[in-house]
Amino acid sequence: MIFKSPQIDRYLKKPDNAVKFWLVYGSNEGLMSEYVRNLTKAISPDIYDPFQVVYLNGEDVNADAGLLIGEFNAQSLMGGRRVIVIKNADNNLTKILKSLFDDAKSDTLLIIYSASLNKKSSLVKFAEDAEFAGVIACYEDRDEDVFSTVRTFLSENGVSVGNEALQLLCARLSNDRKSNLGELEKLVTYLGDKKTVLPEDVRAVVSDTASSSTDDVCFFAAGGLKDKTLQAYQRLLNEGTDPAQVVRSLFYHFQKILVCLGSMENGDTIDTAVKKLVPRIIFFRESSFKKQLSIWNRDRVFSVLELLYNCERDTRNAAMPVEEMVSYLLMQISSAAANAAAKLSRGY
Repeated sequence: MIFKSPQIDRYLKKPDNAVKFWLVYGSNEGLMSEYVRNLTKAISPDIYDPFQVVYLNGEDVNADAGLLIGEFNAQSLMGGRRVIVIKNADNNLTKILKSLFDDAKSDTLLIIYSASLNKKSSLVKFAEDAEFAGVIACYEDRDEDVFSTVRTFLSENGVSVGNEALQLLCARLSNDRKSNLGELEKLVTYLGDKKTVLPEDVRAVVSDTASSSTDDVCFFAAGGLKDKTLQAYQRLLNEGTDPAQVVRSLFYHFQKILVCLGSMENGDTIDTAVKKLVPRIIFFRESSFKKQLSIWNRDRVFSVLELLYNCERDTRNAAMPVEEMVSYLLMQISSAAANAAAKLSRGY
């Protein structure tokens, strides 16, 4: 069955022996590695204890199923529950696991992880349907996840960070946790005995690895940054993102702009209007969002929402050149924003 964050947290605090098998998969290898480590540690505090934890490779198990069967049924020489971790798994393991768990009497915990699996993989479907299995999908970190990772990592290393440095740091990091942790480790090493991160520390050490997300496209387009909008959109296409998803994200983004404009018309300050949004705008995007509220007015937003509605409808037509259609729409929106910003700067 699929496990969400609260369920995973409960398991890590108090492992349930009814869960005999964890499957961790997805494109976010850093997050995946973190989950595998924590799941292993929940059973064996020393994740490299040779008597408690065994690490196998998916290819080796495919070549010799007996390798897994033998380890799964082996008894711990030191007592306690054992853990088997298999990396780089593929769908060839599905049949082996079905046989393994048909009449399993062992309490050994099996943890399998792979970046090559997806929602349609037979191994994923098997684990989702099995009551004794837990499934964790690891996709790209959201802005909130990036922020949480930064604060947690720096806190664990006894390092504080001011708001300006934190904004710059989060803006430079990507949606891949593994890459982000590497950048954060470099930063802490660079600090040495210093215990506070300053903006100049971030600029000196942390590479601008920020990858594109649909949020990037939304903020660039609504902010009038035409070149960045198209570059971010192209990166999303290269990563396999559905253009229709970009349109839906833009629709949601402009709805938030419209809600804030309505609040401001009713007397709220721009700060109060933004704070009322649920969910909140992540802090390091707030200044950009507030600038957009000065660029767009109600009529312009309604025009954009109409364009987005028509475009989203047309994306369902297989005969339409969807990628090009969305690209043209992005140009329309970002150009309109750029023109409005230019008029605002000239005072009319």
